[in-house]
Amino acid sequence: MSKHTEALTVGGVPRADLLPFEIRAEHKGKRTRRSLIFATLGVVLLVFVATGTSFYFMLTSQMSLASEQVRTTDLLAEQQKYSEVRVVQDTLSAVEAGQMVGAATEIDWKAYLDLIEASLPANVAILEVAIDGASPLVDFGQPSAPLQGMRVATLTFGAATVALPDTDAWLVALSGLPGYADANPDSIVVDEETGLYKTTVTMHIGEGAWSQRFVPEEDKVVDSDEASDAEGDVAEGGE
Repeated sequence: MSKHTEALTVGGVPRADLLPFEIRAEHKGKRTRRSLIFATLGVVLLVFVATGTSFYFMLTSQMSLASEQVRTTDLLAEQQKYSEVRVVQDTLSAVEAGQMVGAATEIDWKAYLDLIEASLPANVAILEVAIDGASPLVDFGQPSAPLQGMRVATLTFGAATVALPDTDAWLVALSGLPGYADANPDSIVVDEETGLYKTTVTMHIGEGAWSQRFVPEEDKVVDSDEASDAEGDVAEGGE
């Protein structure tokens, strides 16, 4: 058990606490009640501040909403002024889409026949032409033989020559045309009245012959032969 040593003060001022314990307890209770009152006032003040802040943000949001509603109404009123323009734009878009669909399988046959005539020898005269092509709504019939190329049209033409025609040279010349798939001479007969050799050639044409009038440049179908020639030109340029 530890000993408690009291310090003896010599010459100090004598003091004595004569207040009863009840009075000291009452003073302590007053301090406690005062602290509780201040704490309660602080909580009430904090609640008022929070309520005021919430009301401020609510009022600001309502004002912003009203402003945006007025702006939306103004924009709708402006759009009504240009409603006819929008109708015209929609009509133009529909027309452009219709042009692309309607001309999707279009081939400029006059220009293509001119290319055929230019590729054949000068002594060859084309007498008749028969064309069977695809339409935007019906796909063109494809070959069943595995070695035949895909086609979108068939062109059969009859040509007349004075001498026996070199059909192999004809086929080589025709192979350079855009969209060329394959070609075969069907028959060679001699007209006894005129003495001319009449040759019938059937030519199958692929997608590379499409005119693509309304197709953007970046979406156009490029003929495989043309693409190969372009790649060859780039390679030669690089060398």
